[in-house]
Amino acid sequence: MSFRPSHSPSNSRSSRPGQQRSRSFSPRPHQQKSGGNRRGAYIHPSKFINKAVTVAEEIVYEAKHTFKDFNFSEALERNIENKGYTIPSAIQDQAIPLILEGKDVIGLANTGTGKTAAFALPIIQNLERDAQTPAVLIMAPTRELAQQIDEQFREYGKGLGFYSAICVGGMNIDRQIRDLRRRPHVIIGTPGRLKDLMKRRELNLEHISVVVLDEADRMMDMGFVDDMKMILGMTPKERQTLFFSATITPSIQILVQQFLRDPETVSVRTTETSEHVEQDIVESPTKEARLDILTDMLRTSEFEKVLVFGETKFGVQRLSDHLEREGLASAAIHGNKSQSQRQRALQAFKNNKVTILVATDVAARGLDIPNVSHVINFDQPATYEDYIHRIGRTGRGGARGKAFTFVPTQHNR
Repeated sequence: MSFRPSHSPSNSRSSRPGQQRSRSFSPRPHQQKSGGNRRGAYIHPSKFINKAVTVAEEIVYEAKHTFKDFNFSEALERNIENKGYTIPSAIQDQAIPLILEGKDVIGLANTGTGKTAAFALPIIQNLERDAQTPAVLIMAPTRELAQQIDEQFREYGKGLGFYSAICVGGMNIDRQIRDLRRRPHVIIGTPGRLKDLMKRRELNLEHISVVVLDEADRMMDMGFVDDMKMILGMTPKERQTLFFSATITPSIQILVQQFLRDPETVSVRTTETSEHVEQDIVESPTKEARLDILTDMLRTSEFEKVLVFGETKFGVQRLSDHLEREGLASAAIHGNKSQSQRQRALQAFKNNKVTILVATDVAARGLDIPNVSHVINFDQPATYEDYIHRIGRTGRGGARGKAFTFVPTQHNR
């Protein structure tokens, strides 16, 4: 079975990427759901098709400030210059002044818009004025995002004498306890591990002055709402709360009303589906055929840096192993991997040591993965919102991207 490029003729029942179908889609009943306790309503395959990609000139945001206008300390300005930052992104330009003033902020922005710097830089600046410990608590939905935030805090705060501790599941808790006992200024963690450390009386939040909830909607989706409420309830009422999310659902609005005080809203969120991502389906009669088609696709030169999404931890690992046996450089990220294994896989993909990263939805949000040429949904996402976040890994920063989603072959034509 060979992969045919877009728009090439084919008599096969397996539609190749680029071939549009005008017929209606109605998958066989046993294929409408593929398991998993997050499986949502059936998603019509037409939702995975967007051939009319306009290569419109990207609207460049005109910042009102430069980074020098924020009057950061000399040491922090030096670190910012070392990162090559000169003009802030939209979320940075609008949120940084508000955070510096001590206001509660709701930041609505897509992943990859510079959210971490938007809250990290003013927090570090304010820490220089009041360096009690611990001072800052940051909650994130996944280990990877927590690790990424920690790395960026260390870069921005280099040479300033601040300490951070990362508290996430899948890593040695004894080491995290030792880190907490050093009284770090910034604590970055996932809700489950933070709750565990509080129960062990190793994490005391009575001196926290700033709380950040990053990717709050994702934490809600993952069932962390009760943990989030419990943790927030243990912090002082007189605090600054920064709330970053791609969406504001009714349940998130309740959380906002309960825990934020007169917040300022900064919204730089763009449209749901990137207009730079061309989307199409690939039909396959069986799972075995799907595997063959995927392998053939990945052998072509067009697929330079590819993120492949699967549904289960076992399925993702098995798919990555298969691609490796086929001579395709691949790595896997899923919940059964240790944090160090996941970090090595992510770094190998970022550094182009492997060109294919196979992942569960743990990689759908929050991770900074540059220059992804294609996203392939080997297994369909649980919800359409998950689909939006998956394909948002490509077509970033105005670049063109492509997304393909496998669907069952329609036999009743």
